[in-house]
Amino acid sequence: MRGISAATTLLLLLIGTHSALAAEFTVTPVRIYMKPEDRAVAVTITNQTDVPVLLQADLYTWTQKADGTDETTLTDDLALVPPIIKLAGNGRQVVRLVRVKPADQARQLTYRMILREVREAAASKETVQVAITLALSMPIFITPAQAKREVACEAAQVDGQRLNVACVNKGSAYAQVREITVKQRQDVLGRFEGGAYILPGARKVLSIDARNAAPGSRVQLVVIYDDGRSDLFEVTVR
Repeated sequence: MRGISAATTLLLLLIGTHSALAAEFTVTPVRIYMKPEDRAVAVTITNQTDVPVLLQADLYTWTQKADGTDETTLTDDLALVPPIIKLAGNGRQVVRLVRVKPADQARQLTYRMILREVREAAASKETVQVAITLALSMPIFITPAQAKREVACEAAQVDGQRLNVACVNKGSAYAQVREITVKQRQDVLGRFEGGAYILPGARKVLSIDARNAAPGSRVQLVVIYDDGRSDLFEVTVR
């Protein structure tokens, strides 16, 4: 899987009086998978520019409320070694993500690593250089073999315009919904395309433009996940 790139753009409102300091870096892998028996995994960080970059990593437990809202809390369950990474221009470094505390053998543990660029603003008589701080948030999954997702979906029409598809994950591992197709016989009534995470115990509502899915009608929801597998739900629109 290719690395993920962090970059940003600054709108210069006063041309000739402001300039932007920015860098670009990539991280591989973009999602980090571990087994309970894994003590560490390698992460590669590459500076894509000739400007030196200083990066700092913070690690968080990642949970979701029942409505699918993300919650993160700083944790010492994991550690990135080293936690501060200094890359020369076009430099590359392999760091280690280390599991500090024992993993759960029954359920998946979910975390987020946020890798931030640390920069300072600089000024001169002619220009003001504005520091642009970049950040990447990467999911981390520690998954025992028996942990599985278990998703169920239902649908409700909203104002005759959109279909709210509510999916709950009753399993013990995350689900990432990449696509939902709403079908009625051979007709496609609407489609969601994205990357919505649903952690165990959470419920997420995804809105789809599907005006022809009237209340009381029977439709099929074809749900495709990030691993390419799919579920088919036959539901009555509420």
